[in-house]
Amino acid sequence: METPDNATLTGIAAQDWATASAVPQYRAAVIDLLGALAYGELAAFERLAEDAKLAPSLADKAELAKMASAEFHHFEQLRDRLAAVDAEPTTAMEPFARALDDFHRQTAPSDWLEGLVKAYVGDSIASDFYREVAARLDADTRALVLSVLDDTGHGNFAVEKVRAAIDADPRVGGRLALWARRLMGEALSQAQRVVAERDALSTMLVGGVDGMAAGFDLAEVGRMFSRITEAHTKRMAALGLAA
Repeated sequence: METPDNATLTGIAAQDWATASAVPQYRAAVIDLLGALAYGELAAFERLAEDAKLAPSLADKAELAKMASAEFHHFEQLRDRLAAVDAEPTTAMEPFARALDDFHRQTAPSDWLEGLVKAYVGDSIASDFYREVAARLDADTRALVLSVLDDTGHGNFAVEKVRAAIDADPRVGGRLALWARRLMGEALSQAQRVVAERDALSTMLVGGVDGMAAGFDLAEVGRMFSRITEAHTKRMAALGLAA
């Protein structure tokens, strides 16, 4: 998904962290955001390591292990950033642990293919959401967030494996399409729950923090979720599944 060109940035999005963090509510929102993202990366590492057990071959197992390692490196970057801005990392992550754990518990894959679709669809929805938010962050925080959202290679890997499975047995497509639609609903509900429970984060999203993204209102929040849904539809097509 696209983010605004630097020339179009205004308000806090055009500032660095040292300047932007002087606004207490903005600082609190960023710590919330980094805490949520850090726990998400840690949970992704755990999940990929667990999914590796379902891998049908040693090569697949090794590929997932490599991706899990990349997710843990992203977690380390976020943890270190939180510490650098005088925020205790565990404390920052704690408010988001239950929502993310609930999501993963409610969407536990039953097999290898469901695990691949979950990683591709679920992780991509979360990444789209964070990229949307990143456009409204200060330059330093935005660079970090976009860096840790870099694709670990799971997307292409999942598309290749799922398409091959559908080619081998077209009946698999229907089951995985239903699974992906369920993931979409659960992921959006989880994102909305996280935002609703954190005042600073929700205020930032609707442009309520002084100096942030003029014109980013509730209508724009709706458009943001529409863009996320549209991106999901394109990914489903890449997988060979109906949205």
